[in-house]
Amino acid sequence: MNDQHPGNNKQPETAAPVPNEGKKKVTPEELEKVRRQALRLKMTRRKLGVSGKIASAFLDSKLTPLIVVFALLLGGFAILVTPSEEEPQIKVPMIDVMVGFPGATAEEVENRVVTPLEKLLYEIENVEYIYSTSQPSGGLIIVRFLVGTDPDQAAVRVHAKIASAADRMPTGAMPPVVKPRTIDDVPVAAYTFWGEQSTPQELRRVADELQVELSRHPRVGQAWVIGGRRSTVRVDVDRERLAAFNVSLLQAYQSLRGFNWRLPAGSVSLLNQEIQVDAGQFLRDAGEVADVVLGVYEGRPVYLKDVATVYDGPEEPSDYVWLGAGPAGADKGLPAGLDRPAVTLAVAKKPGTNATEMVNDLDRRIEGMRGTVIPTDVEILKTRDYGLTAKDKSDELLKHLFEATIAVIFLIWITMSWRESVVVSVVIP
Repeated sequence: MNDQHPGNNKQPETAAPVPNEGKKKVTPEELEKVRRQALRLKMTRRKLGVSGKIASAFLDSKLTPLIVVFALLLGGFAILVTPSEEEPQIKVPMIDVMVGFPGATAEEVENRVVTPLEKLLYEIENVEYIYSTSQPSGGLIIVRFLVGTDPDQAAVRVHAKIASAADRMPTGAMPPVVKPRTIDDVPVAAYTFWGEQSTPQELRRVADELQVELSRHPRVGQAWVIGGRRSTVRVDVDRERLAAFNVSLLQAYQSLRGFNWRLPAGSVSLLNQEIQVDAGQFLRDAGEVADVVLGVYEGRPVYLKDVATVYDGPEEPSDYVWLGAGPAGADKGLPAGLDRPAVTLAVAKKPGTNATEMVNDLDRRIEGMRGTVIPTDVEILKTRDYGLTAKDKSDELLKHLFEATIAVIFLIWITMSWRESVVVSVVIP
């Protein structure tokens, strides 16, 4: 018999059951947060390399937001100040070598001048290709260098090489002319002048005056006029009258050349002033040219007007510009059926110049010259606008970059999280 005291009866202790209502539910966001904290703790226990130390320094630095904002502003500033270019600004020097050989046939020019110069120019370092054309009385050689060659050094090498072979040039050949060519020689703007009542001579005169004005622009590299006919004094010699007065054509040419000159003849000091003195003068009009004395025949002077017809007239044209209106002519303000002679003024820019800003500035200058340099009856049509096309392509490129950036940000947001997408949205711009 086992006697036990009632007070000593002890039951085993058990935990009281917890109702389900008291449990705290863990959300997926909290689980993700705990996972990230565990991952960060695991990563911090590893030894950091150079990149990790740099990243750790910027994570806790208060300067990081300022650096990010500065980088964004710097990128926006770069977009604003970067020149709009349609052609890539790469250095591909091309040198034109023009050589004259008066009186020689195209075959003689090729065999005696062009071919020897080609072999000579191939000896220059970094020469990639050489092209040449031959024609009666002259030829043209184009020397192309490798990409990245300094244009100035290329021109100096070509000039020095040709000068070293000057003694080997055939008798009668003229000294070669060396002229560098670059991408900036391409005109960025072209203005075509025309008028219902304007002659090619009048249009050429207007374009020549405007060329001088636009060449003063600090961003203009060069400007040239195409088409039209300059005013000149024409001399039509009569051979029968030359023979009647016993005057040769060479004698008439030498007389004209002898009268048309002016040279400095020293200076005179007077009343604390120094006056420059010139001897001779240039022939200024057809009347002065007609009064040039060619010689003496039977005791009387022979004037140029006695053996030739002298008059003011247009020069022989070397190129033509003609303006016609097609189906899209109305969009440019051209009358239907327009078919008139015209003159074009082409303008090239200096290297590194923003073409869009330069063309807009030239447009304002030209509009300001209407009524003064440009007569009211002369119309101007812009037939080339490099600035507009360069701006369109630049804007299209920025648009595509923006669309690609948005697509990458959206993709990172979907596949990873919004934090990574924010980082990408800051880093890419």
